Amino acid sequence: MKANYIIRPVNKGDLDSLLILMQEHADYEQAAFDPSNKKEKLEKALFNEPVKLNCWVVEQDGCLNGFVSFTFDFSTWDAADFMYMDCLYLKNETRGNGIGTVIIEKLREVAIAKKGINIQWQTPIFNESAIRFYHKNNAVSKNKVRFTLNVMDV
Repeated sequence: MKANYIIRPVNKGDLDSLLILMQEHADYEQAAFDPSNKKEKLEKALFNEPVKLNCWVVEQDGCLNGFVSFTFDFSTWDAADFMYMDCLYLKNETRGNGIGTVIIEKLREVAIAKKGINIQWQTPIFNESAIRFYHKNNAVSKNKVRFTLNVMDV
């Protein structure tokens, strides 16, 4: 696929396409994903003040072929703000064109502007192509196990 694309903030009209990309991302990472009520919740998080979630989409020829979402948080150990990249997903046909590297650089610029000390994220251990990509972009991996606790199941 040609690399003519724009990276831009998501808008309300993109939410249906974003949900499809989120499902594809979950499938790619072998994770469960239930889109029920997500559109309304994403709309609030992305567009209501205070903004809870930032999201950019990759648009190519009028189609959304990827997205990145991120938040800002505070690290106890670093005693500093950091950016958390929650999701980075590019459709297979969009990969290999340098778009992911451009996204990482744009995230770096925003993190620096917001006085963030670093960008943190995680990827499944089996996602070897992503791990190679992140290492190529000077990221350092840390071995940890991620846990989630559903507070509604108590």
